[in-house]
Amino acid sequence: MTAATSERTLTESDLTDLFDAFNRHDIDGVMKHFAEDCVFDTVAGPEVHGTRHEGAAAIARAFEGVWQAMADAHWAQQGHFVHGDRAVSEWTFSGTAADGSRIEAQGVDLFRVRDGRIVHKQAFRKQRPPLGA
Repeated sequence: MTAATSERTLTESDLTDLFDAFNRHDIDGVMKHFAEDCVFDTVAGPEVHGTRHEGAAAIARAFEGVWQAMADAHWAQQGHFVHGDRAVSEWTFSGTAADGSRIEAQGVDLFRVRDGRIVHKQAFRKQRPPLGA
């Protein structure tokens, strides 16, 4: 007889919880969904994949940096989809920069998952000029 595996799967409910934590600016609530060896490719940066952050500590600093730059950063959830080791979240991001300009644009996150934890997050957002202050 073989022992049953206890491999955990990521669910749409987990993704809802993740985005609720993003909107609370709750780094512990966010990071509980990420593996220690995770990778995050941001929406912008000098490389073809944007800016890459590797490892949970670096990713947590990147998320906290967004919240510091835009105290009202918010992701309005539009839907989540999970299939095996892949997942997608659709959202509309909004936030106000220090100069008063605002961003409001639709986007998606593509996730790769291992044992119920995110190992790769790729963020894509519509390129839209900032809205006036």
